[in-house]
Amino acid sequence: MLGALTAAVAIAVPGAPAVAAATDDDTPPPAQVIVEWNRAMMDNLRNAPGPVAIRIGAIVQSSVFDAVNGITRRYTEFHETRRAPHRASATAAAAGAAYQALRLLFPSAQATFDALLARTVPDRSHGAAARGVAWGESVADDIVNWRSTDGFTAVPPPYVLSPAPGRWKPTPPLFGPPIFRQFATMVPFAIASPTQFQPPAPPALDSARYATDYAEVKAYGRIDSAVRTARGTETALLWGSDAPVDVWDTVADTLIGGRHLGLTDATRLMAQMNIAMADAVIAVWNAKNLFDRWRPITAIEQAATDGNPATEPDPTWQPLLATPPFQEYPSGHAGASQSAAAVLAHRFGNSTQYSITTPNLPGVTHSFASFTAGVAEVTDARVFIGFHFRFACNAADVMGRGVAGYVLATQMRPRDG
Repeated sequence: MLGALTAAVAIAVPGAPAVAAATDDDTPPPAQVIVEWNRAMMDNLRNAPGPVAIRIGAIVQSSVFDAVNGITRRYTEFHETRRAPHRASATAAAAGAAYQALRLLFPSAQATFDALLARTVPDRSHGAAARGVAWGESVADDIVNWRSTDGFTAVPPPYVLSPAPGRWKPTPPLFGPPIFRQFATMVPFAIASPTQFQPPAPPALDSARYATDYAEVKAYGRIDSAVRTARGTETALLWGSDAPVDVWDTVADTLIGGRHLGLTDATRLMAQMNIAMADAVIAVWNAKNLFDRWRPITAIEQAATDGNPATEPDPTWQPLLATPPFQEYPSGHAGASQSAAAVLAHRFGNSTQYSITTPNLPGVTHSFASFTAGVAEVTDARVFIGFHFRFACNAADVMGRGVAGYVLATQMRPRDG
């Protein structure tokens, strides 16, 4: 990981749907509480691998939603079915749920979370605030316990390496078996099964589509590319800086504040988005393990074995950055990003302006006029960095949209219909 991404959001373009002002009567402003705890989460996710960070994001944000919604009762619950105590503070419940989930997941940061709880709920020792914090903590306990048996800690059977062309081979610098294989069979948060949004098989090695995308990543993704522009290199590094949860949760933070969402709506948005990302990762890893396809670094080195006369091997080819140690098809970053962007577009309208920066590229800002444009740049970035064929990103985009649509249609529905 190169570091955390931060994002700033500009005003929406004309024609985007209006968003209702805050309706929950809470002090401090609801967005401030949600954003502060989300930032605390992201601070602790900074060094976590992408799939792990995304799973944690879904645990924390679903806990916060169920805690708040258990009090305001505006939407159907996600996991928690108990009723909240009478006259509990919804803002305190949000903080209590985030606090408990984070301290259970990151026990070494307990002091940081203690200080943040004291700042966001200063009167937590009595009355509505005390009831809210206790309720939020109990909801987080339930969800963390539920996810403790989701298969994350399962040990998959030993990986069997295949000599067949097109199958995954170990890549430098680790040269070990593919990691995160347990995500392929993990219990989803919302979708019916890891195979629900399974993509079609990738293009055959001897097909014209494979040759086209092979030529593109070979030319644009190599470390010393003569055709990748400075902007292309910048794009690859910008989107390769951290996990998708850091990018899209920060975008959501700024939109929540800029659009003055109420507490329940803000927690619902964060939960839907993080659950969609987590289930997209599960679906993607299921497909990665099913198809077991090689990375460009292997494909280009061993092109003489692929049976395609249009692909020329290059044993000296290296990607812009070191290749992640797991299978290529489909793209995890593209799938998670598309699922997050689809949830945000559903809430705010696709034509919403936002900008992304990273401390690893000082002075660099990429601005977008739509969520579609941001996701399109993710696809370019994965090709330009030398990690993926374009078809792997395209397939993941379809999966991400499908997962997001399912989450939006089935989870946290309005109680009034």
